[in-house]
Amino acid sequence: MSRYLSGRIGQALLVLWAAFTLSFVLLQMLPGDAILIKFQDPSMGLSPAQIAEMRAAYGADMPLWQQYLHTLGSFLHGDFGFSIQAGVPVTELLVSNFPPTLRLAVLGFLLAVVLAGVIAFASNLLPLRWLKSALLTLPSLFISIPTFWLGIALIQVFSFRLGWIPVINPGEWVGLILPVITLAVPISAPLAQILIRSIDKVQTQPFVSVARAKGASRSRVLWLHVGRNATLPALTIAGLLFGELIAGALVTETVFGLNGIGQLTQQAVNNQDLAVLQAIVVISATAYVTINLLVDLVYPLLDPRLKTSVGVSS
Repeated sequence: MSRYLSGRIGQALLVLWAAFTLSFVLLQMLPGDAILIKFQDPSMGLSPAQIAEMRAAYGADMPLWQQYLHTLGSFLHGDFGFSIQAGVPVTELLVSNFPPTLRLAVLGFLLAVVLAGVIAFASNLLPLRWLKSALLTLPSLFISIPTFWLGIALIQVFSFRLGWIPVINPGEWVGLILPVITLAVPISAPLAQILIRSIDKVQTQPFVSVARAKGASRSRVLWLHVGRNATLPALTIAGLLFGELIAGALVTETVFGLNGIGQLTQQAVNNQDLAVLQAIVVISATAYVTINLLVDLVYPLLDPRLKTSVGVSS
């Protein structure tokens, strides 16, 4: 088990290093200079010598390999640098903008799990064939809807036409209803598809026939016997969907004008604030890798077969 654990942690660290390196290279290839964009403004009245001093203060005058090593070392110590546009530490911006995004992501993921569970289990319990077929088509429909289009459509219907949810000053929690739905619908689609396929596969196992032969009802077998085993594959895909969840949260915040990492990212892109963009990429990659690492470590505990194989390999 220790060998398995060290191997998974090593792979996670390798992915984080690759994400940092790739993002650093790509951001450095962007045209333009964020320091010149801000400080070369004639209204600021800075001389070329003063602008050169600002470049030296931000480390922009160093060779790229020195910038890479300096940035990597700073990140390892929890120092994400300074925002050129805001003039404050990047950590301060992340601390103030991350909680709203985290709240939106968690609520959206919980709603996605509920939607996927309802679709998967209802499609097996409902007696009407046409209704079952309609439920089975929902995941394909959900996954094909662009996040930004869904958000705009929900605003048009529920805010402008029906007037149920105000767009201006809706309140802290009321204002999250449409964004959470917008984020949850595309995420629920792959979860529902995996659950439906897993349920169909588990229902062919011999222990299901034994349970039915003992007089257990169809719903009881589905909830107590089939459901527990069918949710294991969905647990893996849930970890993989976290990256899509972060990306969906960024788009959703932009559509609904919410304060969070999405708005911060948009501002950083517009201003070419490389320090902020680098930090957001690394934080997102860290969250993604951490979630998937936890799933990999928990999965053998839930599936005895994997637990045995891990124990033997270690």
